[in-house]
Amino acid sequence: MQTLTQPDFKSQRFKANPYPLYARLREEAPVFRIKGPANEVGWLVTRYDDVAQVLKHGGISKDRLGSMTPEQRAKLPWFFKFFTPLVQNMLSRDPPDHTRLRTLVHKAFTPRLIERLRSRVQAVSDELLDAAARKGSMDLVEEYAFLLPVTIIAEMLGVPPGDYRKFQHWSNRLVSNSDMTDVLLSIPSVVMFTRYLRKLIAQRRTSLGDDLLSALIQAEEAGDKLSPDELVSMAFLLLVAGHETTVNLISGGTLALLQHPEQLERLRKEPGLIEPAVEELLRYASPVEIATERVAREDLTVSGVKIPRGDLVFAVLASANRDERQFKNPDTLDLGRDPNKHVSFGLGIHYCLGAPLARLEGQIAIQTLVNRFPNLRLAKPAESLKWRTGILMRGPKQLPVKLS
Repeated sequence: MQTLTQPDFKSQRFKANPYPLYARLREEAPVFRIKGPANEVGWLVTRYDDVAQVLKHGGISKDRLGSMTPEQRAKLPWFFKFFTPLVQNMLSRDPPDHTRLRTLVHKAFTPRLIERLRSRVQAVSDELLDAAARKGSMDLVEEYAFLLPVTIIAEMLGVPPGDYRKFQHWSNRLVSNSDMTDVLLSIPSVVMFTRYLRKLIAQRRTSLGDDLLSALIQAEEAGDKLSPDELVSMAFLLLVAGHETTVNLISGGTLALLQHPEQLERLRKEPGLIEPAVEELLRYASPVEIATERVAREDLTVSGVKIPRGDLVFAVLASANRDERQFKNPDTLDLGRDPNKHVSFGLGIHYCLGAPLARLEGQIAIQTLVNRFPNLRLAKPAESLKWRTGILMRGPKQLPVKLS
């Protein structure tokens, strides 16, 4: 049998179907040593129970600097300083800072408040599909899966529509890092994104509204709630996390349905199935392939493997979601699967704050699409599709479809 090697997150072949390798890792090396994107020592954790442990473990931190020894901090690469302004958010902090930052935005993402967005999400879906219907075809990624969630989160934050494509480019660049070359190439996007957010915040200070960014600015000005860098970083997180996952959910979920026509037809005949269907698409297609990096704040052992303090820990959500120890027939798409305790939104204190919004957008986008176009089909063979590269996300880069 071929020797196990580090996954090639830049490989189209691997990104198109990473699951056979993850199955081998679960069986032979469930905690597997790799080289991180900036050449750091990291560990891929692939079994469901181990992933759950990593996501909730108190000895594993999201605060990379605070978890390192002085010697490890001294060895950080020179370019790390460019990324610092964008990692002062709740996703990269531990309590009490994490609690403080999450509390500031939690009220905007409660299921009750997100439900109020239903009519707006439906209206945007209809508008985008109206435009596509006039052409009879579309790239489902660029013309639908991206534009729907980015419109909603940008409206929530008060970002001008003309700027959507700018931060799409920067965001894609930042979440596509696989190795040192990618990290270095992403520095201009980091600088431009940071500069853009500082300018946007400065403009908003002079004309506060009822949007989420204005609320964060007012929290900062009220004293010790947000520092200027935290404000920039929180705006960055909300913009990026507010659309990236949902892009892959809509596009990857639609692709999975087109590749399983019996399940697609089942969804059309049973519209009430949409909620469990989206949960199954979240599990089966895993829009976030690997959770954002964590750091061992102490020496710890996972599945008998010692992970030294300061090493990176990568919880492979896509592997956990296909673990045969947790799911019956895990490689089968079953829209009625129950129970379905997938980990696509994480677990523990860092469970995705935007999960209610992503679910709502996914349900409306997919159901509206498949019901409106009964002859929806791929415009090119699935095996010829290009996939997004990088260690974090997984989804098609383009998805050309015919609508009639």
